[in-house]
Amino acid sequence: MDWLMVAVVTCLLAPCPGKGSDWTWEFEEGLRHYTDEALRREFPEKTRPANFKHPLFQCDDMAPSSSVPTSVELVKAADIKVIAALGDSLTTAIGANATNVLGIPIEFRHVSWSIGGHGTFEDVITLANIIKLFNPDLIGAAPTKTVHGTPAPLSETGFNLAVTGHNTFNLPDQVRHLIDTLKTYQGIDFDEDWKLLTILIGMNDICDYCKDKSLFSVENFIYYMTVSLEMLMNEVPRMIVNVAQILPMETLREVQKPTPGCLLQRSFCSCLIKPSTDSNDLKELVGVNLEFQKRLEQLLYSDRFFKDDFAVVLQPFLKFADPPRLPTGKIDMSFFTPDCFHFTMKGHEELAKGLWNNMFQAEGEKLMVESFSNPIQLMCPPPEHPYIFTKPTHMDIDPTTSPPEDTKTSSATRATSIRTHLLPLTYLLLRTIMTLLSL
Repeated sequence: MDWLMVAVVTCLLAPCPGKGSDWTWEFEEGLRHYTDEALRREFPEKTRPANFKHPLFQCDDMAPSSSVPTSVELVKAADIKVIAALGDSLTTAIGANATNVLGIPIEFRHVSWSIGGHGTFEDVITLANIIKLFNPDLIGAAPTKTVHGTPAPLSETGFNLAVTGHNTFNLPDQVRHLIDTLKTYQGIDFDEDWKLLTILIGMNDICDYCKDKSLFSVENFIYYMTVSLEMLMNEVPRMIVNVAQILPMETLREVQKPTPGCLLQRSFCSCLIKPSTDSNDLKELVGVNLEFQKRLEQLLYSDRFFKDDFAVVLQPFLKFADPPRLPTGKIDMSFFTPDCFHFTMKGHEELAKGLWNNMFQAEGEKLMVESFSNPIQLMCPPPEHPYIFTKPTHMDIDPTTSPPEDTKTSSATRATSIRTHLLPLTYLLLRTIMTLLSL
């Protein structure tokens, strides 16, 4: 009976196939593992021993400026008072510390690469925990985990206001939520405190591209990104915005195992996972992925989002990143959650280090990760320029901010798109199964 309930949930997560399809083999292979023992099977390599500690990270200059800076070009790490993050499941850190498929609905926000606030740097490396070494009073780091589809208060999310399953057209709503939160949150001086925001979004647009090529077009990606950044620039003083370049996603097709969790890939990113290797659909999607990267560079390598107390900086460390591999060339699965798609805490730490390093490298000199196989070494802010690099040096194309008429998004279309993602009902069923199996 247990395996039958899981089979039903699996069919909800991915279309049930007809006879003879490749999916049938994968489905049956996955069901072979859907026993009580397999569902509860632990993957210790995806978690970390409780007694693990990182060596302390120390720099010669970890002090704040002698007075609160008024220029966005003179902000040191210790001057940052507030940290926030927006995006999708990579920022909610879904499944990041899950030991089996039943833990996938859990959002481990407290270990998220850009804003996790669990413990200290020695416990887990996140951008927030690095900055806390410079300013222990940092506000906004995510303190604990949440469950997807269940409303969570700020006491659980911190200013990690990312939403699992969101597309770029959802970003303006996230921005509005953040602005309203910052304006009313006790303990923040909205006008005077320097704020650091990290945004990573767009991969779900690529994952959904084949479902609606107008809605998930590069034009819409840039339009909604532009609208969001203009809202921030017009309404939030003293803010630095990191926009992380999106990943090249084709190689994620190699993250495969005949396990129950890996079947979920087909739901999370069907437009990437389902096409055959030499298909025109896959070639088109790879081209779209590259165009997303290119147009984001055209938008942000300019002074469009730069003024005295505000800057948006494209952090490109992920632009060429290849998945971590073992010496044999195979994918190192310890970096991936049981769903074979999202990053474990190990992966989140590498993202955090890459982002931090980019923040203290000038535009045109920012290092890009070729592979996460080799751990990234954290750098200290250079003595000759101890400030976060914010001044743009490129003055390139200024893309239009108006989406084509046929790509404007109706509320019904948005709702349909969101329902194709990690549906709360589906995860409610998963949690129900978890409860039943424990009886």
